[in-house]
Amino acid sequence: MGNFQTEKQLVRDFYAALDGADSTVLPETMQRYCSADLKWHGFHPFDEIQGPEAVADQFWTPLRQSLTRLQRRMDIFMAGTNMLGADDGVWVSSTGHLMGLFDQSWLGIQPTGKMAFLRYSAFHKVENGKITETAMYFDIPHLMMQAGLQPFPPQTAAHLVQPGPATHDGLLFDAQPAGEGEKTLAAINAMISDLGQWDSGLTLEQELAQTWCDDMIWWGPAGIGATYTIERYAKQHSGPFRASFTDRSKTKHICRMAEGHYGGFFGWPNFTAVPSGGFMGMPATQKAGEFRVIDIYRRAGDKLAENWIFIDLLHFWKQQGVDILARMAEVPRT
Repeated sequence: MGNFQTEKQLVRDFYAALDGADSTVLPETMQRYCSADLKWHGFHPFDEIQGPEAVADQFWTPLRQSLTRLQRRMDIFMAGTNMLGADDGVWVSSTGHLMGLFDQSWLGIQPTGKMAFLRYSAFHKVENGKITETAMYFDIPHLMMQAGLQPFPPQTAAHLVQPGPATHDGLLFDAQPAGEGEKTLAAINAMISDLGQWDSGLTLEQELAQTWCDDMIWWGPAGIGATYTIERYAKQHSGPFRASFTDRSKTKHICRMAEGHYGGFFGWPNFTAVPSGGFMGMPATQKAGEFRVIDIYRRAGDKLAENWIFIDLLHFWKQQGVDILARMAEVPRT
């Protein structure tokens, strides 16, 4: 593992330029830091966008017009070499919120005139001094809920604006000891191995205890929610999720990396599964659906302590025949 300082500085400079740019120069700002053939992955309804100017026009400009005085509030910033390919370069990741005044409608969601937080996580691949690929995932249903909408039936876990790490040490602007990143990656890989079985012969709590701290926090997406401790995580998310699905595919990630006590991954999609037992208060469809996911982790000791999760639930449910975004755009704010 290297120290990734050059790549980190590029992304920090990119964020500073992007966040400080007037909307009229967003395309030029994107072009300055991103390659001409930038591949950008975003949640529904944005999906895949090609080229920096298109990303500026389709995502950043409308968002900045809606969430005025936008500021980036980062909680985690890290970089690492993608363990999934020796030639796949260095990726830089950040997680936090984009906060602004919700002054104009966005994606049909009616404004409140109040502060609003768009929870996000991003991975940027850096090659030859340019960002060549980005996965930027964001919790649109959480923004809907801040605007007084209820995109999903009531769920088992808690919905709230989510804080950063309990240790307040997630901004890894400086180089980190390589050995710490290796330990984090090992913990993440062990957890993925356990998760992929769905039948370890252990109770769910016993299985989770192999790789998770007992006081773990799972910061899940709106529509599922956040949950605290192994016992409540098993009861409020992991158990119900496993009971809801069959035919889960193998896990496929585009990038998996770690630095210091932090690490994460994303896929496009990460896996597919069939909702055969009902999910999120909705009936079973028996139709395979894709799960586009970013997971970010904090390690404590040799186990995982916190997990920030982004799941494209709008995309998943649209595949099941339910257009949550269109449905919410028609509902007046309460």
